[in-house]
Amino acid sequence: MKTLLNVIWLIFSGIWMAILYLLAGVLLCVTIIGIPFAIASWRIAGFALWPFGRTAVPHRDAGAASCVGNVLWLVLAGWWLALGHLITGVALCLTIIGIPLGLANFKLIPISLAPLGHEIVPSDQPFAHR
Repeated sequence: MKTLLNVIWLIFSGIWMAILYLLAGVLLCVTIIGIPFAIASWRIAGFALWPFGRTAVPHRDAGAASCVGNVLWLVLAGWWLALGHLITGVALCLTIIGIPLGLANFKLIPISLAPLGHEIVPSDQPFAHR
């Protein structure tokens, strides 16, 4: 079921959101300071392409630097990526078939707002990476 949902997701939402994340990463690479943000953006692009069966878990030991970085990310790129997830999620929820896809879009909003200090892991083993 996860594979079927991921393929439908890829067609209707995933490819477009992944392109936005890739574009945000390229724009953030313009400066040397933006490279860590670009890497986070590209990591989320992979999550946006294939979200079913994976989840984002926070690192409790991420530190103050990731908090400051998340504030900068929110100002520079996070808000418009979250807006893209919100608009796409609402549009997908208008149909019965699209409701799981819309909910997956809503699941990606928190990670799009604050990606630093999170890791993408399989959803059946969220704590196995520790």
